[in-house]
Amino acid sequence: DLLHKVFVFPQETKVSHVLVRAKLEQPLQNFTVCLQSYTDLTRPYSLFSYATKAQDNEILLFKPKPGEYRFYVGGKFITFSVPGSTVESEHVCASWESATGIVRFWFNEKPWPRKGLQRGYTVGAEGVIVLGQEQDAFGGGFDAQQSFVGEISSVYMWDTGIS
Repeated sequence: DLLHKVFVFPQETKVSHVLVRAKLEQPLQNFTVCLQSYTDLTRPYSLFSYATKAQDNEILLFKPKPGEYRFYVGGKFITFSVPGSTVESEHVCASWESATGIVRFWFNEKPWPRKGLQRGYTVGAEGVIVLGQEQDAFGGGFDAQQSFVGEISSVYMWDTGIS
């Protein structure tokens, strides 16, 4: 339960991260990830990374530059353009359903147009969740140039798509 928890990442590093211990009991056909972040970074960074031994970008919420989010499922991604950079907190949610491949994305509680990604795919159950770093290998392979610097809070993940 990460309600009212704030994780502070004070500097660029290839070691600082938060490991979330959550055991998936079965592969995912649907899921939703939500979190809040606060940073002044303009370089690429990772917010949420779920990796399995078979796929390092099983689920990834990545911000390659201000005004853009990339959402990965099974190593493939789609891009969402959002309002340009202002130093204020950003709340994002991404929801995916395997049967349709439909991705829903919300930025600061406003829905963005739906897009399609990896229809029929199944997200593996034996995974590691990391906040603040992108996993280039199962549970590691971190790159300081993709590390998050700032605050992450209100992290949620459900095994269902939400509307």
